[in-house]
Amino acid sequence: MKTKTTVSLPTTGLRSLLCALLGLVCLGLQAQTASNRIDSILPVRGLSISAPGPKGIDAFITFIEKELAPAHFNLLILRVDWGYAYESHPELRDENPLSRADVKKIVAACRKHGIEIAPQINLLGHQSWAKKTGNLLKVYPQFDETPHVITENYPGWPNPDGLYCKSYCPLHPDVHKIVFALIDEITEAFETKLFHAGMDEVFYIGDARCPRCGGHDKAELFAGEVTRLRNHLALQGKRLMIWGDRLIDGKTTGIGEWEASLNNTHRAVDLIPKDVFVCDWHYDRPDKTPVYFAAKGLDVAICPWRKPAVALEELSDMIAFRKGSTPEMRNRFRGLIATVWMGNEGFLRSYYENKAGETESDALTLRKLIEAFKKIDGGAI
Repeated sequence: MKTKTTVSLPTTGLRSLLCALLGLVCLGLQAQTASNRIDSILPVRGLSISAPGPKGIDAFITFIEKELAPAHFNLLILRVDWGYAYESHPELRDENPLSRADVKKIVAACRKHGIEIAPQINLLGHQSWAKKTGNLLKVYPQFDETPHVITENYPGWPNPDGLYCKSYCPLHPDVHKIVFALIDEITEAFETKLFHAGMDEVFYIGDARCPRCGGHDKAELFAGEVTRLRNHLALQGKRLMIWGDRLIDGKTTGIGEWEASLNNTHRAVDLIPKDVFVCDWHYDRPDKTPVYFAAKGLDVAICPWRKPAVALEELSDMIAFRKGSTPEMRNRFRGLIATVWMGNEGFLRSYYENKAGETESDALTLRKLIEAFKKIDGGAI
């Protein structure tokens, strides 16, 4: 007869092992619950900021890991413009652009923390700034919508020429060969399905002197360019993001010509594809226009800037819109994207200085939003 052999664990050892396993399970459930909570309350938590220069890559990655990731940011709109070493059109590079290796460092850091990247190239508008013409029109002046307006003579705003920023002509037969090549290259480099085309503050469109688009309906021109860009991206399974100001009637709403349109582009909101993602920016007052975009069938995120009180009210609005809407509308209120309108390196210095007595700034607003996101994660909201 064989004797049955048993192996016993010390009671204290077994208890410790079980407690450790239970602790790991609980931590996992807590992390999943927190993630589910903030994803449900605010699906998109983003930051729009200029891309760093090559020397600022490491500091920016540290910022992503130490500040954005712990606050559950999941979207980074990087304004790259001409600051990448394009191979398709090297003539459009800025001096000292980001290399492909630089970009891959940012991609790796964001992937590690579940952050999607949407690289941005300003398209249509913002082809100049003050007296400086941007690379696209400097290299290809034939694309200029208003060649009779001389950027170098910019006297400040307002001015008789209505010059704020130049635009390219959306009907020029050669412009999209270049634009599409840049879009393809930058989205491939950043390994992303998102692309931000800017398209804000377009004051020059359908100019009467333009031999191609003069006399055309400005809303149809704007919608045509949005659709053209969207369709190119959609063929590759990618999605277009734009700023929303040109789609708002600045006169009827009283919002005016900066955060809305006074040159009749607003009717384009009914002409563009419904899968375009709208970044709805309002900086001085928390206008409730996300409701307008959602009711038009468009996904929308509210985008504050440097006023903490406005940003926090806009955050509260988006949470309330999602909570108080039908399922169809709720899913279109996507969240909040903070904006920074200073250089990347300068912003990081400002962020970590944390100046005493400061009441308004890009850095202070982002710090307040990070605190708010963490409260959502902790169940305080």
